[in-house]
Amino acid sequence: MSDLLAALESLRERLKEIPQADERRLQEIKTEILGRKAGALTDILKGLPALDPENRRTIGGAANVLKRDLERAIDEREQAIKHSATGLGAGVDLTMPGRRQWRGGLHIVTQIVDEICDVFKELGFTRVVGPEAETERYNFYALNFPKDHPALDAQDSFYLGGDVLMRTHTSPVQIRTLEAYPPPIRIVVPGRCYRRDPFDASHSPVFEQIEGFAIDEGITFVDFKATLATFARRIFSPTTKVRFRPSFFPFTEPSAEMDVQCQICGGSGCAACKGTGWMEILGSGMVHPAVLENCKVDSEKYTGFAWGMGPERIAMLRHGIPDIRLFFDSDVRFLDQFA
Repeated sequence: MSDLLAALESLRERLKEIPQADERRLQEIKTEILGRKAGALTDILKGLPALDPENRRTIGGAANVLKRDLERAIDEREQAIKHSATGLGAGVDLTMPGRRQWRGGLHIVTQIVDEICDVFKELGFTRVVGPEAETERYNFYALNFPKDHPALDAQDSFYLGGDVLMRTHTSPVQIRTLEAYPPPIRIVVPGRCYRRDPFDASHSPVFEQIEGFAIDEGITFVDFKATLATFARRIFSPTTKVRFRPSFFPFTEPSAEMDVQCQICGGSGCAACKGTGWMEILGSGMVHPAVLENCKVDSEKYTGFAWGMGPERIAMLRHGIPDIRLFFDSDVRFLDQFA
């Protein structure tokens, strides 16, 4: 009996190895002690029938207690190894459904830019880009801005030094294209622009703009209106009403601002359209002859039209977004609606 008690005590000492054992060593200990065929504790339990009743109770009770302690320690170690392998801590319920991970996607303004460019691509326009840092000539003078125009002041534009500034519109690409290629030309120009505007619900100092223009022989105001009306009905709906109001821009003559029927109230009048039933979406007009002459294009032979629009404004109109600052907040809850 004393030999069996000593053997049990020796096996109990093995409990100390279990908390530090790795997965392989843990299985070895489990087999050595609790294995059904050759486990040390199993051999002791198999020899109990040969003992007298009193010793059988003593040895059997001690063996059963030791077996429970070993099984509990081995099970705890197995769970700890499993959690460590999966990188999960205690208290993680693997049966709970997982949270849907945000999949990401194109920003809503980028989507609108691509969609607008695709519409004009179907109308025969080519998508081009230009530099964001421009000289005063490309940004102003070649576009028929007078040298005393307020837009040239430092409080309106971001100057980098000398006559170099961050472009205030994408119109300089018109000049670069006219200087590089002979008419006929039809281009659409998306890009980022910079102005010293306040950052509020309807303005941003950094914003996207899409410029476009067409130059060819025989282009008239009818072509101009038909092209932009087709664009508006493709972007909003086939029944969208449009109107053109007289305006002024240095680089177009005549000039017009284009309004679309309010997409929120359907033209009945609401707070968004200030009760008018209309919302402005772009400025436009026939290309000023002086712009063509500045690029050495014969203004007697060629005519054309140009426009500029803000895709943020288009996105706000289409989706009923009340504040332009939402586009810059990087709030996943907002962006996920358009992913």
